[in-house]
Amino acid sequence: MLFDQTQESLAYLRTQTDFQPEYGIILGTGLGNLTQHIEIEAEIEYKDIPHFPVSTVESHQGKLIFGTFAGRRIVAMAGRFHYYEGYTMQQVTFPVRVMKALNIKQLFISNASGSTNAGIAAGDIVFVRDHINLQPANPLRGENDERLGPRFPDMLRTYDIELNKKALDIASMHNIRAHEGVYVGLQGPNLETPAEYEYLHRIGGDIVGMSTVPEVLVARHSGLSVFVISVVSNQCYPIESIVETTLADVIEVVEKAEPNMRFILEELLKIG
Repeated sequence: MLFDQTQESLAYLRTQTDFQPEYGIILGTGLGNLTQHIEIEAEIEYKDIPHFPVSTVESHQGKLIFGTFAGRRIVAMAGRFHYYEGYTMQQVTFPVRVMKALNIKQLFISNASGSTNAGIAAGDIVFVRDHINLQPANPLRGENDERLGPRFPDMLRTYDIELNKKALDIASMHNIRAHEGVYVGLQGPNLETPAEYEYLHRIGGDIVGMSTVPEVLVARHSGLSVFVISVVSNQCYPIESIVETTLADVIEVVEKAEPNMRFILEELLKIG
């Protein structure tokens, strides 16, 4: 069924554009401004694509964009889906299945996160090298379709560490504060309590968020190479540094840091 739904979405997209992307990009909270720098070939509303959910979170545009960015052919999700919106994990990750069906060769994922590492401040950028999955469901749960991927995908080399190294070099050369770290995925939508931030720090988490991990699992299941870049929106450790945070606060910090994220993505894509 999932395979058939993916093919139906693909068939519809092919009626709208024959553009062939090489790379996929998922744009997280507050990071939608990157779309202004894409030479757009086609924009397709999520609501028009068969089996696609619809974004309900402020700052998520709800469009699939085909075009050229940094000289590369890309398809970008201007807005993602979250488990806390009420969708199943299969719905949350369905666009990754569709991007794989479009024959992209690599997936770039962005997000906004909170820092549980005292050395990582709001406005910093983190390249994810690993994750800890504390979300309550798994998008791979249920009967497996071998046409989509193996029953038991191995997570050993999930993240493109070589690309992380290149990204760190780019950031260093241009005086951009950047780190490599472990992302902890939680359900949301509430932010965490001080005790939970302490726990996440102790188990080895550097940053925490409410997305990304399900998409990474499906990308890995699909055989896609993955690079994840996170913009830190708020400091959550040490505990005494925590202040109340709103979505508006998150968006404000992330939008200020977005040009740095965009620059790094541009440079990585130029490298190819």
